[in-house]
Amino acid sequence: MLLPFNFCCRPESMIKALVLLLLAGIILSLFSGLFFLNQDQGGSRRMVRALTVRITLSVILFLVLLYAWFNGLIEPHGVGPG
Repeated sequence: MLLPFNFCCRPESMIKALVLLLLAGIILSLFSGLFFLNQDQGGSRRMVRALTVRITLSVILFLVLLYAWFNGLIEPHGVGPG
């Protein structure tokens, strides 16, 4: 499947790619924190750092979604009749 030439240059596509990257980073940080929790048996600096990274990425994701919504790049929609 070929993508259109201007796929990577559209703001909507760039926002969606950024959201996916942030979600991937959040999940990676979640599993690294789980690994450090298991490896270090509790309160280690590595686990706290993974939690800090995950919270920071989550706040950035929230701000990106707000920015995209205010600028009309994404639109919320409800669940269809089912």
